Amino acid sequence: MSGYRMPNFLINRAFLTPNRIALICGERSYTFQQVFEKAKGIAGLLTFYGIKQNQQVGVLLKNNVDTVWILYALQLLGVKAVLLNNRLSAEELIWQLKDSEATALLTEESFQRESDSIQTEVNPFLILDKEMLFSTTHHEPNVIEEINLEDICSIMYTSGTTGNPKGVLQTYGNHWWSATGSALNLGITEKDRWLCAVPLFHISGYSILMRSLIYGIAVVLHPTFDEKAIIRDIQDKKVTIMSVVSTMLSRILQDLEDNLLPDYFRCMLLGGGPAPLPLLETCESKNIPVFQTYGMTETSSQMVTLAPEYSLLKLGSAGKPLFPSQIKIVNEEGLEVDQNIPGEIIVKGPNVTKGYLNRPKDTEEKIKDGWLYTGDIGYVDEEGFLYVLDRRSDLIISGGENIYPAEIEGVLSSHPDILDVGVIGKDDPIWGQIPIAFIVRRNYLTEAEVTTFCAGKLAKYKIPKEIRFIEELPRNAAKKLLRRELRYLLKEDRS
Repeated sequence: MSGYRMPNFLINRAFLTPNRIALICGERSYTFQQVFEKAKGIAGLLTFYGIKQNQQVGVLLKNNVDTVWILYALQLLGVKAVLLNNRLSAEELIWQLKDSEATALLTEESFQRESDSIQTEVNPFLILDKEMLFSTTHHEPNVIEEINLEDICSIMYTSGTTGNPKGVLQTYGNHWWSATGSALNLGITEKDRWLCAVPLFHISGYSILMRSLIYGIAVVLHPTFDEKAIIRDIQDKKVTIMSVVSTMLSRILQDLEDNLLPDYFRCMLLGGGPAPLPLLETCESKNIPVFQTYGMTETSSQMVTLAPEYSLLKLGSAGKPLFPSQIKIVNEEGLEVDQNIPGEIIVKGPNVTKGYLNRPKDTEEKIKDGWLYTGDIGYVDEEGFLYVLDRRSDLIISGGENIYPAEIEGVLSSHPDILDVGVIGKDDPIWGQIPIAFIVRRNYLTEAEVTTFCAGKLAKYKIPKEIRFIEELPRNAAKKLLRRELRYLLKEDRS
């Protein structure tokens, strides 16, 4: 396969800066040389079990240092890592393992029940618990000294809104250019430390590991999101950057109360949709820079980012494309539309996937002349700032009017007694569809109070016609709202 060749990322990083801190987890820290040695040892064990270059291998693991060693070991071997969401059911995992044609599964004893189901359904199939793997006698690995930027590094399944998920192919080049675009935007120094409290199986987490290798900076790894532990680590471990979504940032701010983050903390990289104005204002009052972003699995993390000086001036915007990237807004015929006119967001750049695993038809439909058709609706203003309105599939059409759930959610999120909110469309015999809101309350709140609050902020047809108060909204591991789960709740209520 043609393509530019580079030294294996981990080998090169251990050569360039062997004594720099690469990984911190709890009270333990590891240099890049130690990380390399750990990963190389595990690569040898995997070689002993017959795992070799160009195979697809499933990875079902939690956020911990062992997972980091294993993911890097797969890179040393030139193995394609199929990153599996550890919140999936056994049935969903089986489907993805079969679809990806994985030759083995690397997992841990805490997933024993899922492993047993997988072993029954996918047979013959090699399942290696890390506990068993690590007890194996040392073996010399078949390390790949060079990588081709066109080679597949990782495969992640998109959750999708309908049908089965698709395996997104992410090349070493995709990860390289994603990291490069981010560095050109955020800037980087060897003193940076990136806190990761998002799942490593998700692009938001895996991209942090790739940035660590490419930049030569430390990852401060957390097993789960715990705002108290995170604030403590930002202070004690000199964290400078953290990836968050709005709900995570809100919890950090609540726990901070009147306190501030240290001066050396320089960036909350905020994904998962636009942030409510009160949240951004609170961050500004606490001198916490917030870089709002737009990206996806298909773009190997962020594609568009809003610099903090525009966070209030361009409220709701995801920003401008990163240096190597391009965006356009097109209509249903694929023609570019004027400024401020909503249409489908299409993106292009060296960080964009080459396609979907074993899905030539889907790849052909979604990627045309190098442009990825995202399925997201948005517009670009006269200065080139992107505003993401919603997923095309989430669009509510009421009486011929287009309603974007994210817009309503943004308004409701600004209410002090609303902790979380999700909006979907409900079929209606008169209007076609009407918007309804699922709300998690901080304090007692009535439906009438919510409606009154919306009255001065939204057009009448956009105001939710029903309010459902629930204990918790369905979100995936990356904290992205699962509207399809809300639709299931709606169906259950009707039955």
